[in-house]
Amino acid sequence: MNAPTLISIVTPSFNQGNFIEDTIDSVLEQDYPNVEHIVIDGGSTDNTLEILHRYDGRIRWLSEPDEGQADAINKGLQMANGQILAYLNSDDSYLPGALKIVAESFATHPGVGLVYGDCYAVDQQGQQYGLIKGRPFHVQRMIMRGEFVPQQAAFWSRRAMELVGVFDSSLHFCMDHDFFIRIGQRFPALYIAQPLANFRFHADSKTVSREEKHWRESMLVSQRYGLSRRSAWYWIRTLRHRGLRLLPNPLGQTIRRMLNRPYDPVVAQRRMHS
Repeated sequence: MNAPTLISIVTPSFNQGNFIEDTIDSVLEQDYPNVEHIVIDGGSTDNTLEILHRYDGRIRWLSEPDEGQADAINKGLQMANGQILAYLNSDDSYLPGALKIVAESFATHPGVGLVYGDCYAVDQQGQQYGLIKGRPFHVQRMIMRGEFVPQQAAFWSRRAMELVGVFDSSLHFCMDHDFFIRIGQRFPALYIAQPLANFRFHADSKTVSREEKHWRESMLVSQRYGLSRRSAWYWIRTLRHRGLRLLPNPLGQTIRRMLNRPYDPVVAQRRMHS
């Protein structure tokens, strides 16, 4: 019998000692027998290295300065041997059984370049407070409307990466969005309508602490692939970002539904603590 397809998980890390052990355990405790986990640490000064040493022999890791998250991911991908690839940030985690589901999905749909599912939004303590749902893949909606693939629950084939290249290290927030668009322009993608991962929101996470820069970069990525000021979606997305945050909650929710906006866990968390 053929051995199960090797899945390689890359985790970029920097000073995430509070969370990285949960991330590592979520990979090692999967019920899938052929996994390699590679942690690329940017030279942490907290207790991250102490934790990584405890996993010597069970994971591969290195710690050295890098040029940012995308650079760290690319380093890990260059070390990876798997035919199925993913990156999982050092404050996120996989749900039990996720890798087995992904491997089976690639096996039954051999032509796809990308497989992804949903993920839970969790707080600093790991408590779930929302579901971040993906949608059936449509690359033009990703470009024009800003629809996203939940990165924490996304996996791609080595063949897809070999054809489209690695992550753009000039991007700091939306390198995954750019990468998934490039895959979607060359390969079909498969959406699995079930949660595969946890996306942790906390005060220091980039998604929470630098929301404005994240939005600007997402618009820049879309403009690379055809979004322009002449498009109605350029202005709809600008209105959503600039204006809806100022509206009363019920009215804002109504307009989001009208604009077909996906659930925004960052906004949900802010309201929970307001």
